[in-house]
Amino acid sequence: MLKWDELWLDAHLATMTGAPSEATDEPYGAISDGVIATVGDRIAWVGHRADLPAQPEHLARNVTSLNSAWVTPGLIDCHTHLVFGGHRAGEFEQRLKGESYETIARRGGGILSTVETTRAATETELTAAATSRLASLYAEGVTTVEIKSGYGLDLDTELRMLRAIRRVADIFPGTVKATFLGAHTVPREYEGRPDDYVDVVCHQMLPQVVKAGMADAVDVFCERIAFTPAQTARIFEAARAAHLRVKLHADQLSDSGGAALAARFGALSADHLEHANQPGIQAMAQAGTTAVLLPGAAYFTHSTTPPPIAQCRSLGVPIALATDCNPGSSPATSLLCILNLACTLFRLTPEEALSGVTRHAAGALGLSDRGTLEVGQRADFAFWAINEPSELSYWMGANPCLGVVCGGRNTLTRQPPTLTGSS
Repeated sequence: MLKWDELWLDAHLATMTGAPSEATDEPYGAISDGVIATVGDRIAWVGHRADLPAQPEHLARNVTSLNSAWVTPGLIDCHTHLVFGGHRAGEFEQRLKGESYETIARRGGGILSTVETTRAATETELTAAATSRLASLYAEGVTTVEIKSGYGLDLDTELRMLRAIRRVADIFPGTVKATFLGAHTVPREYEGRPDDYVDVVCHQMLPQVVKAGMADAVDVFCERIAFTPAQTARIFEAARAAHLRVKLHADQLSDSGGAALAARFGALSADHLEHANQPGIQAMAQAGTTAVLLPGAAYFTHSTTPPPIAQCRSLGVPIALATDCNPGSSPATSLLCILNLACTLFRLTPEEALSGVTRHAAGALGLSDRGTLEVGQRADFAFWAINEPSELSYWMGANPCLGVVCGGRNTLTRQPPTLTGSS
């Protein structure tokens, strides 16, 4: 009999294989006194210890007891801007004094101020800063992360950002997906000429990005301070011609019809959605587009308009969550904090929140091989010193992650304590 490489037992497994909206006796797809085994970079067995076909030591080369710790799929941060230069703490102070994000952006702050500092940064500086931010996520059980460009807004800097993302990916034990966001906003040199800049994105930047093989998807900020639906559609058409999937910053500040536009192009996700209308959410449901909610941005910008969660639930639109880590509206490097914010600000249940950073976040990146603990899935999972999965959303500022497995490679960093009972 071919032995498994690794076997972990004495664990509780949150497999995340059931829909949170379903009334089940086992929320989180939980398996008590569970076992998980791997061969190579894949999960080979998941189930109750009592169902093992033989004694553990006869089944695997390495056997580890988790002393009743919990195991979840590796967390997935499906919307970040980890690569950027500088910071915008000064704008944070300005907003606290009463100025709006939109007002600051219109007078040259916002994204454009980060564009200046990013253009001035070297590839090595960008890589080092992003690696530090990613290390914080990894320490909290994140094994897959998406990183966008978009603070260059010229060909040289966008390519420099994408090269930095590639360098980060080479360092990271998990998976990094790169998204080209050349249409983040209109750069100063094209002020008053947004259509000309869209031409540059479509006919100069995107072909070079594709030629270099540096992007997995294309994103656009479709908003009144950025790009119109018509301009967005032009970029999406170019992306489709280049055989790249699309994502969309949609309906964050106003109802621009972004949700429907994303659905029209079969987008992987539409992100933000605070002002999305009902027909747009219906279109997303029909297209299979994931709603990515970003409670860090809502919290940090004092937004009082929640995304249409009830409509997403009723129509079956998958709800994912992400940090949106960026210097202006969500300087967050904790996905666990995002779980808490999603529950407290948006009233998601802890199970919905955990689904939002596992199975649904995987869908938002077009990844069908992770996000659940099932045989055949990629062996990405995290170990937790908790008594129940809801604690991942409950604690504020705590990090109970004991370690992770990325592609079958064990990085258990702390010996699991013996956990009994519940608090």
